[in-house]
Amino acid sequence: MSRLDTRFADLRAAGRKALIPFVTAGDPSLEATVPVMHALVAAGADVIELGVPFSDPMADGPTIQRSSERALARGAGMGWVLDAVRAFRQADAATPVVLMGYLNPVDIRGPATFAAQARAAGVDGVLLVDLPPEEGAEYRAAFDAQDLALVLLASPTTDAARVEALCAQAQGYLYYVSFAGVTGASNRLDPVQASARLRAIRRASRAPVVAGFGIRDAAGAAAMAADADGVVVGSALVAALEGAADPAEAARRAGDFLAPLRAALDAA
Repeated sequence: MSRLDTRFADLRAAGRKALIPFVTAGDPSLEATVPVMHALVAAGADVIELGVPFSDPMADGPTIQRSSERALARGAGMGWVLDAVRAFRQADAATPVVLMGYLNPVDIRGPATFAAQARAAGVDGVLLVDLPPEEGAEYRAAFDAQDLALVLLASPTTDAARVEALCAQAQGYLYYVSFAGVTGASNRLDPVQASARLRAIRRASRAPVVAGFGIRDAAGAAAMAADADGVVVGSALVAALEGAADPAEAARRAGDFLAPLRAALDAA
Protein backbone atom coordinates (compact mmCIF):
# COMPACT_ATOMS: atom_id res chain seq x y z
CA MET A 1 0.00 0.00 0.00
CA SER A 2 1.09 3.56 -0.64
CA ARG A 3 1.66 6.01 2.21
CA LEU A 4 -1.63 7.72 1.32
CA ASP A 5 -3.61 4.49 1.31
CA THR A 6 -2.01 3.38 4.56
CA ARG A 7 -2.70 6.68 6.28
CA PHE A 8 -6.37 6.80 5.30
CA ALA A 9 -6.85 3.14 6.23
CA ASP A 10 -5.38 3.83 9.66
CA LEU A 11 -7.62 6.88 10.12
CA ARG A 12 -10.69 4.92 9.07
CA ALA A 13 -9.84 2.11 11.50
CA ALA A 14 -9.44 4.64 14.30
CA GLY A 15 -12.65 6.51 13.42
CA ARG A 16 -10.72 9.74 12.84
CA LYS A 17 -10.83 12.39 10.13
CA ALA A 18 -7.83 13.49 8.09
CA LEU A 19 -6.37 16.92 8.69
CA ILE A 20 -4.49 18.13 5.62
CA PRO A 21 -2.74 21.49 5.86
CA PHE A 22 -1.58 23.30 2.72
CA VAL A 23 1.53 25.46 2.76
CA THR A 24 3.33 27.17 -0.09
CA ALA A 25 6.84 25.80 -0.52
CA GLY A 26 9.34 28.59 0.03
CA ASP A 27 7.09 30.84 2.11
CA PRO A 28 7.50 32.50 4.57
CA SER A 29 11.11 31.62 3.69
CA LEU A 30 13.09 28.88 1.99
CA GLU A 31 14.66 27.90 5.29
CA ALA A 32 11.30 27.64 7.06
CA THR A 33 9.60 25.17 4.72
CA VAL A 34 10.90 21.89 6.15
CA PRO A 35 10.64 23.01 9.82
CA VAL A 36 7.05 24.10 9.15
CA MET A 37 6.24 20.71 7.62
CA HIS A 38 7.59 18.92 10.68
CA ALA A 39 5.72 21.30 13.02
CA LEU A 40 2.47 20.58 11.20
CA VAL A 41 2.97 16.83 11.63
CA ALA A 42 3.72 17.33 15.33
CA ALA A 43 0.48 19.34 15.66
CA GLY A 44 -1.62 16.60 14.08
CA ALA A 45 -1.36 16.79 10.29
CA ASP A 46 -2.12 13.48 8.58
CA VAL A 47 -1.10 14.52 5.07
CA ILE A 48 0.76 17.62 3.90
CA GLU A 49 -0.19 19.44 0.72
CA LEU A 50 2.86 21.34 -0.44
CA GLY A 51 2.06 24.10 -2.87
CA VAL A 52 4.39 24.42 -5.85
CA PRO A 53 4.82 28.16 -6.52
CA PHE A 54 3.52 29.25 -9.91
CA SER A 55 3.39 32.61 -11.66
CA ASP A 56 -0.31 32.35 -12.62
CA PRO A 57 -2.15 30.45 -9.87
CA MET A 58 -5.62 30.93 -11.30
CA ALA A 59 -7.50 28.87 -8.71
CA ASP A 60 -5.94 30.67 -5.77
CA GLY A 61 -7.07 33.79 -3.97
CA PRO A 62 -4.87 36.75 -3.04
CA THR A 63 -3.29 35.15 0.03
CA ILE A 64 -1.84 32.15 -1.80
CA GLN A 65 -1.10 34.20 -4.92
CA ARG A 66 1.09 36.52 -2.88
CA SER A 67 2.81 33.64 -1.10
CA SER A 68 3.57 32.06 -4.47
CA GLU A 69 5.04 35.31 -5.77
CA ARG A 70 7.26 35.66 -2.70
CA ALA A 71 8.44 32.06 -2.96
CA LEU A 72 9.28 32.37 -6.66
CA ALA A 73 11.26 35.53 -5.95
CA ARG A 74 13.32 33.50 -3.47
CA GLY A 75 14.01 30.77 -6.05
CA ALA A 76 11.47 28.12 -5.03
CA GLY A 77 11.09 26.40 -8.39
CA MET A 78 10.11 22.78 -8.88
CA GLY A 79 13.65 21.50 -8.40
CA TRP A 80 13.89 23.29 -5.07
CA VAL A 81 10.47 21.97 -4.00
CA LEU A 82 11.56 18.38 -4.67
CA ASP A 83 14.74 19.00 -2.66
CA ALA A 84 12.58 20.26 0.23
CA VAL A 85 10.53 17.04 0.18
CA ARG A 86 13.77 15.04 0.12
CA ALA A 87 15.00 16.95 3.18
CA PHE A 88 11.67 16.37 4.97
CA ARG A 89 11.98 12.65 4.30
CA GLN A 90 15.28 12.48 6.19
CA ALA A 91 13.31 12.68 9.44
CA ASP A 92 9.81 11.60 8.40
CA ALA A 93 9.30 8.49 6.32
CA ALA A 94 5.60 8.07 7.14
CA THR A 95 3.64 11.29 6.50
CA PRO A 96 2.26 11.47 2.95
CA VAL A 97 3.21 14.54 0.93
CA VAL A 98 1.06 15.70 -2.00
CA LEU A 99 2.30 18.42 -4.34
CA MET A 100 -0.46 20.83 -5.33
CA GLY A 101 0.02 23.14 -8.25
CA TYR A 102 -0.33 23.67 -11.96
CA LEU A 103 0.53 21.75 -15.08
CA ASN A 104 3.25 23.91 -16.62
CA PRO A 105 6.12 23.15 -14.18
CA VAL A 106 5.37 19.43 -14.58
CA ASP A 107 4.88 19.55 -18.33
CA ILE A 108 8.27 21.20 -18.84
CA ARG A 109 9.95 18.07 -17.45
CA GLY A 110 7.62 15.64 -19.17
CA PRO A 111 5.24 13.30 -17.29
CA ALA A 112 7.61 10.33 -17.01
CA THR A 113 10.67 12.33 -15.96
CA PHE A 114 8.72 14.38 -13.44
CA ALA A 115 7.03 11.31 -11.96
CA ALA A 116 10.37 9.56 -11.47
CA GLN A 117 11.91 12.67 -9.89
CA ALA A 118 8.94 13.22 -7.59
CA ARG A 119 8.86 9.62 -6.44
CA ALA A 120 12.61 9.61 -5.80
CA ALA A 121 12.22 12.72 -3.64
CA GLY A 122 9.50 11.08 -1.53
CA VAL A 123 6.33 12.60 -3.02
CA ASP A 124 3.18 10.47 -2.72
CA GLY A 125 0.68 12.31 -4.89
CA VAL A 126 0.21 15.28 -7.20
CA LEU A 127 -2.82 17.51 -7.64
CA LEU A 128 -2.71 19.54 -10.85
CA VAL A 129 -5.47 22.13 -10.75
CA ASP A 130 -5.50 22.80 -14.49
CA LEU A 131 -5.21 19.22 -15.79
CA PRO A 132 -8.67 18.03 -16.91
CA PRO A 133 -9.10 14.29 -16.23
CA GLU A 134 -10.18 13.83 -19.83
CA GLU A 135 -6.73 15.00 -20.95
CA GLY A 136 -4.72 13.29 -18.23
CA ALA A 137 -4.15 9.79 -19.63
CA GLU A 138 -0.44 10.34 -20.29
CA TYR A 139 0.09 11.74 -16.81
CA ARG A 140 -1.92 9.00 -15.14
CA ALA A 141 0.11 6.31 -16.90
CA ALA A 142 3.41 7.96 -15.94
CA PHE A 143 2.30 8.46 -12.35
CA ASP A 144 0.93 4.92 -12.06
CA ALA A 145 4.31 3.58 -13.13
CA GLN A 146 5.85 5.34 -10.10
CA ASP A 147 3.00 4.56 -7.65
CA LEU A 148 2.29 8.29 -7.55
CA ALA A 149 -1.36 9.22 -6.98
CA LEU A 150 -2.98 11.68 -9.38
CA VAL A 151 -5.35 13.47 -7.02
CA LEU A 152 -8.51 14.77 -8.70
CA LEU A 153 -10.84 17.68 -7.97
CA ALA A 154 -14.64 17.85 -7.88
CA SER A 155 -16.73 20.95 -7.22
CA PRO A 156 -20.37 22.07 -6.81
CA THR A 157 -20.51 22.74 -10.56
CA THR A 158 -19.24 19.29 -11.61
CA ASP A 159 -22.04 17.50 -13.44
CA ALA A 160 -23.25 14.02 -12.52
CA ALA A 161 -21.52 12.19 -15.36
CA ARG A 162 -18.18 13.79 -14.58
CA VAL A 163 -18.55 13.12 -10.86
CA GLU A 164 -19.14 9.47 -11.67
CA ALA A 165 -15.96 9.38 -13.76
CA LEU A 166 -13.94 11.19 -11.09
CA CYS A 167 -15.14 8.81 -8.38
CA ALA A 168 -14.14 5.83 -10.51
CA GLN A 169 -10.67 7.23 -11.25
CA ALA A 170 -9.87 8.69 -7.82
CA GLN A 171 -6.48 7.86 -6.32
CA GLY A 172 -5.14 8.76 -2.90
CA TYR A 173 -8.13 10.96 -2.14
CA LEU A 174 -10.70 12.98 -4.06
CA TYR A 175 -10.53 16.69 -3.27
CA TYR A 176 -13.96 18.30 -3.10
CA VAL A 177 -13.83 22.05 -3.63
CA SER A 178 -16.62 23.22 -1.36
CA PHE A 179 -17.64 26.22 -3.47
CA ALA A 180 -17.11 27.55 -6.98
CA GLY A 181 -14.42 30.18 -6.54
CA VAL A 182 -10.84 30.75 -5.49
CA THR A 183 -9.09 29.61 -2.34
CA GLY A 184 -9.70 31.54 0.85
CA ALA A 185 -13.13 32.97 0.02
CA SER A 186 -14.90 31.60 3.08
CA ASN A 187 -17.85 33.97 2.66
CA ARG A 188 -18.92 31.84 -0.33
CA LEU A 189 -19.04 28.60 1.64
CA ASP A 190 -22.53 27.06 2.04
CA PRO A 191 -22.11 24.26 4.62
CA VAL A 192 -25.59 22.77 4.02
CA GLN A 193 -25.10 22.50 0.27
CA ALA A 194 -21.55 21.23 0.68
CA SER A 195 -22.63 18.56 3.17
CA ALA A 196 -25.29 17.13 0.87
CA ARG A 197 -22.88 17.05 -2.05
CA LEU A 198 -20.14 15.45 0.03
CA ARG A 199 -22.40 12.65 1.22
CA ALA A 200 -23.36 11.79 -2.34
CA ILE A 201 -19.78 11.84 -3.61
CA ARG A 202 -18.49 9.75 -0.71
CA ARG A 203 -21.05 7.06 -1.48
CA ALA A 204 -19.77 6.85 -5.05
CA SER A 205 -16.03 7.37 -4.66
CA ARG A 206 -13.56 4.51 -4.50
CA ALA A 207 -11.13 6.79 -2.60
CA PRO A 208 -11.57 8.93 0.52
CA VAL A 209 -13.15 12.34 -0.08
CA VAL A 210 -11.74 15.46 1.59
CA ALA A 211 -13.16 18.97 1.53
CA GLY A 212 -11.24 22.19 1.07
CA PHE A 213 -11.53 25.90 0.17
CA GLY A 214 -12.97 28.31 2.74
CA ILE A 215 -12.08 26.37 5.91
CA ARG A 216 -10.45 28.87 8.21
CA ASP A 217 -10.73 27.66 11.81
CA ALA A 218 -11.47 24.77 14.15
CA ALA A 219 -15.25 25.16 14.03
CA GLY A 220 -15.30 25.27 10.24
CA ALA A 221 -13.03 22.24 10.01
CA ALA A 222 -15.18 20.18 12.36
CA ALA A 223 -18.40 21.15 10.59
CA MET A 224 -17.10 20.26 7.13
CA ALA A 225 -15.46 17.03 8.32
CA ALA A 226 -18.81 15.66 9.48
CA ASP A 227 -19.64 14.57 5.94
CA ALA A 228 -16.10 14.11 4.59
CA ASP A 229 -13.16 11.84 5.28
CA GLY A 230 -11.05 14.87 6.07
CA VAL A 231 -10.49 18.56 5.48
CA VAL A 232 -7.85 20.72 3.80
CA VAL A 233 -6.94 24.10 5.27
CA GLY A 234 -4.75 26.41 3.23
CA SER A 235 -5.23 30.16 2.93
CA ALA A 236 -5.77 30.77 6.64
CA LEU A 237 -2.60 28.85 7.48
CA VAL A 238 -0.58 30.60 4.79
CA ALA A 239 -1.80 33.94 6.18
CA ALA A 240 -0.81 32.91 9.70
CA LEU A 241 2.74 32.15 8.53
CA GLU A 242 3.20 35.34 6.52
CA GLY A 243 6.08 37.48 7.72
CA ALA A 244 7.47 34.99 10.24
CA ALA A 245 10.91 36.29 11.10
CA ASP A 246 12.75 32.97 11.13
CA PRO A 247 12.17 29.21 10.77
CA ALA A 248 11.57 28.72 14.48
CA GLU A 249 8.89 31.41 14.54
CA ALA A 250 7.25 29.99 11.40
CA ALA A 251 7.21 26.50 12.90
CA ARG A 252 5.70 27.82 16.14
CA ARG A 253 2.96 29.64 14.24
CA ALA A 254 2.22 26.54 12.17
CA GLY A 255 1.80 24.37 15.26
CA ASP A 256 -0.26 26.96 17.09
CA PHE A 257 -2.60 27.31 14.12
CA LEU A 258 -3.11 23.61 13.46
CA ALA A 259 -3.40 22.16 16.97
CA PRO A 260 -6.91 23.57 17.68
CA LEU A 261 -8.16 22.14 14.35
CA ARG A 262 -6.81 18.71 15.26
CA ALA A 263 -8.49 18.90 18.65
CA ALA A 264 -11.80 19.96 17.10
CA LEU A 265 -11.77 17.13 14.56
CA ASP A 266 -10.98 14.56 17.23
CA ALA A 267 -13.65 15.91 19.57
CA ALA A 268 -16.27 15.82 16.83
